[in-house]
This record gives sequence, structure tokens and C-alpha cells, in this order.
Amino acid sequence: MDEEQEHQTHNPGQDDENEIVAEGASVVHGEPPSDDNGPPKVDSEVEVLQEKVTKQIMKEGHGQIPSKYSTCFLHYRAWTESTRHKFEDTWNELRPLELVLGKEKKEMTGLSIGVASMKSGERALLHVGWELAYGKEGNFSFPNVPPMSDVLYEVELIGFDETKEGKARSDMTVEERIGAADRRKMDGNVLFKEEKLEEAMQQYEMAIAYMGDDFMFQLFGKYRDMALAVKNPCHLNMSACLIKLKRYEEAIAQCSMVLAEDENNAKALFRRGKARAELGQTDAAREDLLKARKYAPEDKAIGRELKLLAEHDKAVYQKQKEIYKGIFGPRPEPKPKHGVIVTQLILIWQLLISFFYRLLKREKHHGD
Repeated sequence: MDEEQEHQTHNPGQDDENEIVAEGASVVHGEPPSDDNGPPKVDSEVEVLQEKVTKQIMKEGHGQIPSKYSTCFLHYRAWTESTRHKFEDTWNELRPLELVLGKEKKEMTGLSIGVASMKSGERALLHVGWELAYGKEGNFSFPNVPPMSDVLYEVELIGFDETKEGKARSDMTVEERIGAADRRKMDGNVLFKEEKLEEAMQQYEMAIAYMGDDFMFQLFGKYRDMALAVKNPCHLNMSACLIKLKRYEEAIAQCSMVLAEDENNAKALFRRGKARAELGQTDAAREDLLKARKYAPEDKAIGRELKLLAEHDKAVYQKQKEIYKGIFGPRPEPKPKHGVIVTQLILIWQLLISFFYRLLKREKHHGD
């Protein structure tokens, strides 16, 4: 209980050994992977990896390539080349794939050949012939993959663990998985302090990959608390990096994962509110920030964001006021009364003429 209270009252603007603060970091621009409009168009040189596998680099990676039996963590999208139908996307699921090179499933042989040639952080377009994909029969899990379909993969290698015996996460004990995730998290924190945001996110995402839904579902009591103490900070650190990279929707998704486990997490509320404000979602942003201030009333960063929202609302109100004024126009001024005066003078003149006419007529009558 004491630990829970300490967590809830922790200041979102303060650093600790588990979490990082991104509000003061320099901005680094990055680009999210391409969207769902079919396979990406790539102009880079085609590299032949094997008779049935070619690769085109979309983004350069760093470091070494993985060796056999390395446990690789990657995101990918897959399309059948003939129909251009996308049948799988791990980015949408926010769940990286774990692939042990040399121990992959048969239908992933071509994908593994491509991944084995990639460096951490590299993104590439792979063309895999049907013989090294889903074969003559296609795939029962993906009905839209017809028999003998060549496959296009957009792949990003997040990173890999060099494990000589090819030990997958499923073969690790709970302590081993949490320990491996924690090491990745600490590596990510070091990279963040060096302002290497993309590389830091790779480490956080690998840490999260060790604690997928299937793993967390099995945990109770102290083991679940241990896992969340590593997993949630990784999501928060990811959100901090994504905000700096101006990838606000992704940052919101990371914060929402934390709030699903801890609805009163002040850091998650603050960062989600900040990301929503950047997207113009002011009502939702204000709701998050007010709730964050409830659990961290002394935090100045929350106060600054709420002040910015108030100034934004004031500016919007003034702008709308000017727009409406332009639509309806200025208030009409009363017309001068010159017309009324002229009319009255004419009537008086007509009365005078009539009076003199009658008077002259009467005098003439008396003369006769």
C-alpha cells in the first residue's frame, strides 16, 4: 500500500531511476512507418539476399547484424504481391514479433533471411517468393493469402539479443524475462540522455516485448507488480520520446496502456494530456491535465500546460468573435431625419397655398 501511494503522488516533472523526463530535451524529428495505402514505393538499390529474397533499404540501421540463434524483435506489415492486400500488421497491434533466427516457422523462412541481413533500427522492403513464404497451399489463418503467393514485407528490426542457445522468451523463467526487460529499459535511459531518441525507443520496445499480454495474463501478486514496475515506465518513456518526435497519436496510445493498469498515474495523464493538446483535442487534454494535477498538485509542468490551454481557449474565443462580427456586420446606425423634416415642410407649404387660395376666392366672391 505504501508503494502504491508513493507511486501515485510522484511528481511527473521529476526524474527517478525508472523513468525519464522528456519535457526539457531537445526536439528530434522522426517519421512513423508508412500507412495502409499498399506497399511503400522504394527507390533504393535492390539487394539479392537469396534466389527468392530481395531487399531494399528504407532507413539505415546501426551496429552489427544478428547472428544465428539471435532473438530478434521486429515490426512488419505484409502484403500479397498479386492482390496488394495487406494481411498482417504488428504496428497496428502495438505488439512486436519475436523471431529466433534458425528456429523460425517454415512460412517465415524468407522473412528470417531478410531480418538476418538487417541492423538494429533498419527498415526495409523485402520481396519473398512463395516458396519461402506460405507455399503452394497459401495460409489457413489468412484466407486472403492465395496459394503460391509472393509476399512483400515492410520490416523494421527493433533490436536483437545474442543468445547462443536460441532461448526464446517462452523458455525463460519469470525472473529472467523481467530481468532482461529491465536491462533493456536501463539501456534505453542511457540512450535517451544522449538524445538518441529513436535508439532509446528500440530498447524500450524490446523491453515491452518481453512482457506481452500472454505473459502478463499469467502473473499475480508480487510477480505482476515486478513486471509492471518495468513495463509501465517503458511505456511512459516511449511516450516521452514520441512527444519529442511529434508523433502524438502514438504517444497517446502508450500512455493509455499505462492508464489501463493504473488509471491515476499522473505521468501518463500529463503526457497524454500534452499530446492531446498538440492535436487540438482541448477538452480531452484538459480532462487529463486536471486529473493529473489532482494527483500531483505541486507539479509546475502540469500548471504550465493548463495555462497554455486557457490562453488557447481565449484566443479561439476572440477569433470566433471577430468572425461572427464580420458575418453579421456592424450594428446599423439610425438614419437621419432629414426626410421627415422635408415632408413636413411640404405639407405646411401646401396648407398655406390652400389657405391663400380660399382667401382670394372669398374676396372675389364679395366683389361680385
